[in-house]
Amino acid sequence: MSDEAPDTSSSEQAPADDGYLERELKFAFLGLEGQRERLQELEAERTSSPSFEDNWILDRGDELVGADCLLRLRQDGHGARITFKGPASYEGGVKIRREHETRVDDLEQVRQILRQLGYGTVRRYQKVREEWSLGGVTIALDHTPIGDFIEFEGTGAETVAKRCGFTPEEAEERSYLALYDDHLAESPDSPPDMIFPE
Repeated sequence: MSDEAPDTSSSEQAPADDGYLERELKFAFLGLEGQRERLQELEAERTSSPSFEDNWILDRGDELVGADCLLRLRQDGHGARITFKGPASYEGGVKIRREHETRVDDLEQVRQILRQLGYGTVRRYQKVREEWSLGGVTIALDHTPIGDFIEFEGTGAETVAKRCGFTPEEAEERSYLALYDDHLAESPDSPPDMIFPE
């Protein structure tokens, strides 16, 4: 595992032993191309092209979910990372969580280490993510198996969301996993995890 520091461009830095304070707004929307055009009009900078992302959520029994925490392994076009997120709170629609994240050199070895500690994969989800930057805020355009979403992350997320035509008070508070649970309730024949068809 690498000890490279995580990218903090979209989070408020906290003391080294306390992680980073993630501030995030998420909205469901239609029309990726229309949103790209809006971001171009606002002179946002596209920082990464669409990249496939695979995510595995790990837990030991219900230890983490019961504490409203999350342990995730992620593989995308930039490599692999491990992330721990603490309990969420909300301010005017903005989700706020303490986050610890670092890059991983060998995803399978980290998975084996976690398995030896009793943590196994309990959920999996995928998406295709494209990132932009505006006013110090990271904007993610996400295409998922259940639709398209946009996320604003960083100090000033509310302001940038408004400039893009979104109302912070109407932000989606559910995680992708919770959204998929609701999707499964309506469409029980769907795959158990939020993944794209093979």
